[in-house]
Amino acid sequence: MKNIFFSEKCYDIVKRIPKGKVMTYKSVAKTLGTNAYRVVGNAMNKSPGMPEMPCHRVVKSNGEVGGFVHGTRKKIEMLNMEGVKVKNGKVDLEEYRYSLKSKS
Repeated sequence: MKNIFFSEKCYDIVKRIPKGKVMTYKSVAKTLGTNAYRVVGNAMNKSPGMPEMPCHRVVKSNGEVGGFVHGTRKKIEMLNMEGVKVKNGKVDLEEYRYSLKSKS
């Protein structure tokens, strides 16, 4: 039950990422006031999917696109369609990062 609640909180954040922007797994976790980056990744893997859940907009802290239930190629394609340029498997976080205030 606890993981379902955490996943829902992750989804609430990810739904707010606008097209053309990304957040990192780490920043989603930090926004929730935790260091559970991998749990965020697991939540994204089990998400209800598009279009309700734009989990393709969540990437690794080093800019790598990371995994995706439909494959990395599809994730890159979706990001590109939204205006996020992926070069050599990475997103320029300086240009495309979206952030929400972290819990204090």
